Amino acid sequence: MTASTTLAAGFWRADLTRSTASFDVGNLGRTTHGTVPVTGGTVEIGTDGSLAAVHGTLDLSGIDTGIPKRDLDLRKPSLLDLDRHPSMTFRATSCSPVDGGWQVSGTLSARGTATELSGVAQLSTVEGEVVLTATARLDRRTLGIRAPRFLIGRYVDITVSAVIERR
Repeated sequence: MTASTTLAAGFWRADLTRSTASFDVGNLGRTTHGTVPVTGGTVEIGTDGSLAAVHGTLDLSGIDTGIPKRDLDLRKPSLLDLDRHPSMTFRATSCSPVDGGWQVSGTLSARGTATELSGVAQLSTVEGEVVLTATARLDRRTLGIRAPRFLIGRYVDITVSAVIERR
């Protein structure tokens, strides 16, 4: 399925048991990969089959980089401040067609701060199920995360893959 394929108009929701969020970021000269639980997600398809709205929520307190000490460090107020702000949300403000999908722009909220974020969303079918895959590159400084670049890279590449079902 591609952006030109029409889904039924209406609201679709993410199956949280089959949806994932992952990220890649530079760390001490290497790339660190991690995962974050998806705790909410909805998609609206317009009457013309276009992507009309996207909303998603991640549970940052469940971050997993494979190194427990690093995960604890990420909880600190100077980094993700997870004790006060355990969630990250994204709400699209615009969706426009691009080759093979949609350019999606919206507001990302985390750490008690909001920033604009743009990325690409694509629809596909996997074993008969509809999957929305969204990718974006976040400049961590826009959320107030300050750290030397050799410790934590400036950009965080985020991928969310959500199996969506008609509500």
